[in-house]
Amino acid sequence: MTAETVLSNARIVLEDRILAGSVLIRDGLIADISEGTSRVGEDFEGDYLIPGLVELHTDHLEAHYSPRPGVRWLKMAAIQAHDAQIVTSGITTVFDCLRMGSDEDGGFEQGEMRDMADALAQAARENRLRADHRIHLRCEVSTDNVLAHFIEFENDPQVGLVSLMDHAPGQRQFQTMDQYTLYHKTKRGLSDAAFEAFCERQQRLSAKYAGPHRTEIARACAERGITIASHDDATLAHVEESVGFGIRLAEFPTSFEAAEASHAAGLSVLMGAPNIVRGKSHSGNIAARDLAERGVLDVLSSDYVPFSLIQAPFVLSDEIETVSLPQALAMVTATPARTVGLTDRGRIATGLRADIARVQRNEGIPVVRSVWREGRRVA
Repeated sequence: MTAETVLSNARIVLEDRILAGSVLIRDGLIADISEGTSRVGEDFEGDYLIPGLVELHTDHLEAHYSPRPGVRWLKMAAIQAHDAQIVTSGITTVFDCLRMGSDEDGGFEQGEMRDMADALAQAARENRLRADHRIHLRCEVSTDNVLAHFIEFENDPQVGLVSLMDHAPGQRQFQTMDQYTLYHKTKRGLSDAAFEAFCERQQRLSAKYAGPHRTEIARACAERGITIASHDDATLAHVEESVGFGIRLAEFPTSFEAAEASHAAGLSVLMGAPNIVRGKSHSGNIAARDLAERGVLDVLSSDYVPFSLIQAPFVLSDEIETVSLPQALAMVTATPARTVGLTDRGRIATGLRADIARVQRNEGIPVVRSVWREGRRVA
């Protein structure tokens, strides 16, 4: 039996324009897009009809699983709470970050993230999830156990994205000790001696492991066809290294020259949607709005605030004259989908998955009214 849904009288956000009209969904796919007023179907009353958002980098599942230091929540309950917040933010495809590599700075024990991935797979099998969940492995290449964690995922089809990161002092995100001191001394209450010993150890580990681990993980991803992301590239040398590894996504570059070089080399430059909403980076690095004004911002990620992914495109289109709403929304739909090879979603176009959202926004903060995944209403 053919299942059909008509969504009418909407402002349909296409890749290049906004069309007033209706969308026909048939058997989970977009079957037709028509212009003009209609009395058939669910009346959007002029609300936006947009593609479901595609989230490539969110640490939010981790916050549900470990809501306080030393606390571990039941994995399935954490997953379902995370999923609910993701979908009601308009996100229909999400790459959940799982941390690979841990030391005294924090992280998870070996096997913990493997168990989380198994719980995600179980939740999908049992139809507990409203969004399409995939896995993004955040590999801390400077740790001595990252390969042991990574190898636990060597046959996992859920893995679609792997990022290579090094958070040692003096590297990438933390090029200045002021930033690193705030993160790791002030917030954790370390003494001067303890902080000095911690920094020396992190730098020693980075010097020993970062290069070999980066090479080995990139090689494994290339063999499996997994998209690779760089993280916090700061210099032209970092970008050249990323290009050499076949990296397709440049996450959170920390300098204008790295962002511009990454974009020019064909990498999708990703910045945080909270950075857009707040107008600045929480870690003191470059402002994403400045990259948008220069035309080198390609993808937005909610990072640590899921709802920021629907809020940020409206902020961009409101405040930057050269960025239209379709262009801004492409940063959270079409471009991230293409970057990770998901060509069946991210756009309102016939033949694609009916992953869509109804968004009301006259001014101020948008409201996500309804969400459909593959034509089935999930929120």
